[in-house]
Amino acid sequence: MEVINKLKNKIIVSVQATPEEPLYSEDCMVAMMQSVVLGGASGLRVAGARDVKNAKSLFDLPIIGITKPDKLPDNWKEIVYITPNVEDVKILIEAEADIIAFDGTSRPRKCPLDTIINGIHSANRLAMADISTLSEGLNCENLGVDILSTTLSGYTQETLTNSDEPDFELLEQLVIQTKLPVILEGRIWEPSQVKKAFELGAHCVVIGSAITRPQLITKRFIG
Repeated sequence: MEVINKLKNKIIVSVQATPEEPLYSEDCMVAMMQSVVLGGASGLRVAGARDVKNAKSLFDLPIIGITKPDKLPDNWKEIVYITPNVEDVKILIEAEADIIAFDGTSRPRKCPLDTIINGIHSANRLAMADISTLSEGLNCENLGVDILSTTLSGYTQETLTNSDEPDFELLEQLVIQTKLPVILEGRIWEPSQVKKAFELGAHCVVIGSAITRPQLITKRFIG
């Protein structure tokens, strides 16, 4: 619980890039991590063993680790792709992630959720479920996860949206109806949205593209 308590009312920054992006190189990812920590990030969410190991070696901060494909398939809305199985969990455990995040949605999966959660807990790591709906959050709570995150709201077939706003409604429902720390993640672009998240009871907030994806930030200005 000490790791969770360190993140109370704090900002976590997601520092990720795919192989086809200019910032994917190891040096670039390390520099980006250093930059956001210098700016005040209290934790990092990073993808893959390489970046988890670097984050752990460089910073005395909670590190959330995930795995994901180098390139999302065309049917990404319908499949489980964030830390989808126990082999991925083992990779992140070996890389020493403090928190392991995984897809906790109701989409069809090859590896049962309880198997993933038990694999995380067997190594004394915290299990964080990235979900998209209230029912998924309640299910993951019943299965014993430690943290819930709204990460996948708007990114599943059931929850697709054209909104640029974070899912504050889901955040509020999870805060009211579960006993777990709830993280707001997804489509956060303004400090005012972070303030609102904390007012609604978010334990902490994860910000990604608005800080670490220059190409997407540029597009917002170009229109």
